[in-house]
Parts: sequence; structure tokens; C-alpha cells
Amino acid sequence: MRGLLRLLAATAVLMLVIAPAQASARPNNVAATHTYIQASYRLARASVVLIRPVQRKVQLLKEKLAQECPLIGAGSPENEASQPMAHEVADALWSIEYGAAAGPIASFVKTVGALRWSSGAMTRIAHAYARNLHELATLPLPPLCEDVRSWKATGFQTMPPRTATLAARVDAIEPTPVPSRLLAPFERGTDAGVLARTKALETTIAESEFILGQADWIHVLETLGLQE
Repeated sequence: MRGLLRLLAATAVLMLVIAPAQASARPNNVAATHTYIQASYRLARASVVLIRPVQRKVQLLKEKLAQECPLIGAGSPENEASQPMAHEVADALWSIEYGAAAGPIASFVKTVGALRWSSGAMTRIAHAYARNLHELATLPLPPLCEDVRSWKATGFQTMPPRTATLAARVDAIEPTPVPSRLLAPFERGTDAGVLARTKALETTIAESEFILGQADWIHVLETLGLQE
């Protein structure tokens, strides 16, 4: 009897040791991770290709603003109350950037939205990332001339309701991908290499957003006569 009890106890301990490994090796975790990594790579690659086309679209916006409402915001205050309008300019640039990638983002959202991991946290992070990218891709291009003109008509005292609404919408967007450390246990074959290439592409995108995006933002503010 004692021997049987010891055998059962040893079996229970062995099962506890094996269980985590089996969970990590579940086909849905491995398959979901592979699909997520591939989808992320395709999106990053498409986004890099779109950098120059996006810049052309931004240039068209600059030219349009210079023709339709140059220095319309001249005399606007340089204080915290003026920040929503400066943010609207940034929102306009994001609308162009992410709107240009609406197709690749839609494909990513469709693919990732169908994925499930045994970890509810991973599933929630992936789905939230997809939803936030969709929000960015569907941001409306704000009518900057009209909004600055409306603000000016109040003596630069009252922001247009649309400006505040858009700011609140953008502030709620936080596109955070699934952390690499959570993906690592389920990577197989070429997954790690593809993920590394994806990170390199994402670095290129981030650098472009910072360098080109910052310059574009300042240029549009100056065109409209707005303060940073």
C-alpha cells in the first residue's frame, strides 16, 4: 500500500513538471505565434515601402495649406491652452501615415484577430494591438484650415469641439505589440530570425517617424502660424 502511495506521489510530481512544457508546446500556441510573427513582418515590410509615398502625401498637404490658409494662426498664444491645436497637426500627419497603410493594417487586423493563445494575457495584448492599429488607420484627416480659423474667430480662446474630440480619441490609442519575451517560448524554426528582421524594420519606421515626422510637424505649424 505504501509503495502504491509513493508511486502515485511520484507520478503527481512528474505531471507537475511536465505540464508547463506541454502547455508551451501546445500546437495552438506555436501556430498562433508563427502566424503573428509572419503577420507582423508583412506589416513592417509594407510600412517601410510606404515611407516615400507617405512623404509625397505630406508634401501635398503642406502645399495645400500654404495655398489655402498661410499663417492663419498668426498671433495664437504659446501656452498650454494652445496645445490641442498643435496636437491636431500631429494627428493630421498620423492620419496620412497610417491611412496610407490601411490595406496592410486591415490584413494584419484580420489575421491577428483570429489568433488565440492558451495565455489569455497574450491573446488580449495581440487583439488590443490590432484594434489600436485599426484606430490609427481610420483616423480622419482634420480640416486644419477650418479648425484654426474657427479657433481664431474666438480670439484664440475656445478650441473647436472637433479638435478636443480628436485629441481624446488619439490619446486613447496605445499600439503595443506582443512582447518578444512572451513569444520566445513558442518560437520554432525561422520564427526568431523573422522576428529579428521585423524589429529592424520597425526601427527604420520609428526613426523615420521621429526625424521626418518631427520636421513635417514643425513645417506645418510654421505654415499655419501656430506655436509648437
